[in-house]
Amino acid sequence: MLDFLCIHPFLDGNGRMARLLTLLLLYRSGYDVGRYISLERRVEETRDGYYDSLYASSQGWHEGQHAIEPWWEYSLGVMLVGAYQEFEARVGQVQARRGAKQQAVLEAFDHMPARFKFSDLERACPGVSRPTIERVLASLRQNGRAECVRPGRGAVWQKTEGQA
Repeated sequence: MLDFLCIHPFLDGNGRMARLLTLLLLYRSGYDVGRYISLERRVEETRDGYYDSLYASSQGWHEGQHAIEPWWEYSLGVMLVGAYQEFEARVGQVQARRGAKQQAVLEAFDHMPARFKFSDLERACPGVSRPTIERVLASLRQNGRAECVRPGRGAVWQKTEGQA
């Protein structure tokens, strides 16, 4: 991916394309964490480290005098290991007892901001089906704890007074 970024084949979108290719290569190599944790978000959250490592590793690239270590450390440490740590933390919250998935949704709901998207709640609950999340939200609406502000594909929910 470092070579791809140094070649810079497109006028725009090289970084995004490199991350998509990285995701594809990880999937093919058996690293499925990208299905549950957004690697794109991890890059955004560590933007300075991403660009620092890219800069450090690309110096002298055209002459074959570059050092891949900074890029390698960022890619493995921050991206891959960090994503697995985040995944492990999320999975550790889910228990195997009956109703555990509904409880996981309720706990994730409690940690959501006052206004959130359905997709945010879905991301916070890997392994929980969409219908289960919908049932929990319907129950929260019925109990007066939440309301749907914008229905549909990009549904937005809001905690009611006293819940934010």
